Amino acid sequence: MENQTTKSTNTRAKVAELRNVQKSFGDQVVLRNVNMDLYERENLVILGKSGSGKSVLIKCMVGLLAPDGGDVHVLGYDVPALSPEELNEYRLQVGFSFQGSALYDSMTIRENLEFPLKRNLRIFDKNILEERVVNALREVGLENSINKRPAELSGGMKKRIGIARTLILKPKIMLYDEPTAGLDPITSAEINELILDMRDKHDTASIIITHDISSARATADRVIALFEGVNKIEGTFDELRENADKELAAFFNY
Repeated sequence: MENQTTKSTNTRAKVAELRNVQKSFGDQVVLRNVNMDLYERENLVILGKSGSGKSVLIKCMVGLLAPDGGDVHVLGYDVPALSPEELNEYRLQVGFSFQGSALYDSMTIRENLEFPLKRNLRIFDKNILEERVVNALREVGLENSINKRPAELSGGMKKRIGIARTLILKPKIMLYDEPTAGLDPITSAEINELILDMRDKHDTASIIITHDISSARATADRVIALFEGVNKIEGTFDELRENADKELAAFFNY
């Protein structure tokens, strides 16, 4: 599937707004006054090399880290100001697909997908659980893996299951942390296609954190290049490719 933006982002509602976000760990400054907007049904790629602050930024968005300064407003929530109860409510609306898939090795795939439904939505009816789990696995093309354990799956299959487990709660925003890391080119292309499919099926806005230029090209409606904690350049993939900035050269191989 070719990734196409059906509407200009400025005609859509804004679902996230970050202003002057700062984060340091001791003397190490990781985020320096980062500004970012995210719009409905947009796939926003945050591109940057390892250590540029990409993952720290989205952890601030979901309340896993508290920024040292700045504003983080997502879906109408002032994230740093949320109480523990409000944070739990907010996180049901923001799905976080971890780089390592974060599956429980001791559980079957069925049990892995049932877990967030039971813990977060308090769903215990066996018929409803079965329907939700089977539908989620069917969407990622792994219905036959339902009784397997993570150790029996390939890296790409684990990524798919991790995405299914996140989407099973029907979030409004998806955050993908290095979704193609450690995967071969063919499997990476399949994950990129899945990201596009899930956006189209669930009408989610998505942030894709990556240093994989192929993933950025395949999935992005818009790209923010983050270097040393600063959102230095922003635009479409083609606009960044044509930019003469030296720090982008390593990504585009020129």
